[in-house]
Amino acid sequence: MKRKPVVAIVGRPNVGKSTFVNRLVGARNSIVDDAPGVTRDRIYFDVEWQGKGFTVIDTGGIIPGDDDDIMNSIFSQAQLACEEADKIIFIVDGKDGINPIDYDIANILRRASKPIYLAVNKCDNPQSMAMTSDFYALSIGEPIAISALHGSGGVGDLLDILTEDFELTDDEEKDNRIRIAIVGRPNAGKSSIVNALLDAKRVIVSDVSGTTRDSIDSHIKYNDTDFTIVDTAGIRKKSKVDYGVEKFAVDRAIRSIRDCDVALLVIDAKEGISEQDKRISSIITEAGKGIIVAINKWDLIEDKKANTINKFSEKLERDIPFLSYAPKIFISAVTKQRLTQIFDEGIKVYNEACNRISTGLLNKVINEAYALNPPTSFKGKRLKIYYTTQVTSQPPTFVFFVNNEELLKDNYKRYLENKLREAFGFFGNPIRLSARERKEKK
Repeated sequence: MKRKPVVAIVGRPNVGKSTFVNRLVGARNSIVDDAPGVTRDRIYFDVEWQGKGFTVIDTGGIIPGDDDDIMNSIFSQAQLACEEADKIIFIVDGKDGINPIDYDIANILRRASKPIYLAVNKCDNPQSMAMTSDFYALSIGEPIAISALHGSGGVGDLLDILTEDFELTDDEEKDNRIRIAIVGRPNAGKSSIVNALLDAKRVIVSDVSGTTRDSIDSHIKYNDTDFTIVDTAGIRKKSKVDYGVEKFAVDRAIRSIRDCDVALLVIDAKEGISEQDKRISSIITEAGKGIIVAINKWDLIEDKKANTINKFSEKLERDIPFLSYAPKIFISAVTKQRLTQIFDEGIKVYNEACNRISTGLLNKVINEAYALNPPTSFKGKRLKIYYTTQVTSQPPTFVFFVNNEELLKDNYKRYLENKLREAFGFFGNPIRLSARERKEKK
């Protein structure tokens, strides 16, 4: 795919950057909240305006010279976004008027030597519109009054000017990347894994729980295969999640699971398997997604013996038995031990999810399984399977045409699922089975 132009959205905290991004994207993709510093990492979205496609980077609010570690990281992320971008939209607050921090940011942006567009946000009334001219003092260019919240003002004019030299989007372009969502509890090392895979400080890594709040996409090629790696917020128990920003972040992580091809469930090797890990794995399987279980921080396990991995794997089988079909990898984001297995297993799991079985071969396997182990009768009636077909892939889904739906019990479903796995694999993927009644032909 041809590289799309990249536009960075920058400004101090709480000027409406994420609201502006949501206006462009047409959905609440960036978390919007009145608390400053909500957006911490740089987040990428594909946008189209008048048939012209480009990528927007939403960045955290910049406070130059702030001593706080998190704020310093946000500042670094915004700087990286400006280096990566072709153009920059500098957003300021039309209600508050010009701020000393705006001057500092303007000085930093001028050093980037990129085209800069000054958007004066929150111009929702004539009074704020009148204050727009004050922003000429930033020496960035002509201020453009906008209202990101209402989509009024000069939003359209700003986008017309921004995209005037962009090319029209080719409708035939298609994203064929395998999408892997990195999910797990807070502090399991998800962001560290992403940074190690990309070999860059793509997302903020901190010991503070909940550092990652948005789901963040990164693109990478491995052995001629393109991937999108999605770093997500840590998913905590519902009872421990505060309403507001954290709830939105957790919702976004769960939505990222639904949108991915393969989910990488990250488990902390030192902490072991928790009830929350089991809940997250249930979310993945209910969404019908491929799954890889990654036991991270394996470098911190001091007492390593020849069978340590086997013992941990056996414990996983006992604690999460319904994930017996999932590949398990033992990795370290710090030492990069076995990290490439994420890509290797990701390709395998994705290909297995796309597998389609011919109807003739499928019925042969099911008929043999039925003959080897017929179901027990229930109230004098016995299940008959007339015909089986695969109705879809991702996840592999099968329908059994039977004499009575109620006679297909869960234990026999599990038996048939095991026979399907023995014959066709579907490694790393949940299998969905359903029954449909059909009268027996005379």
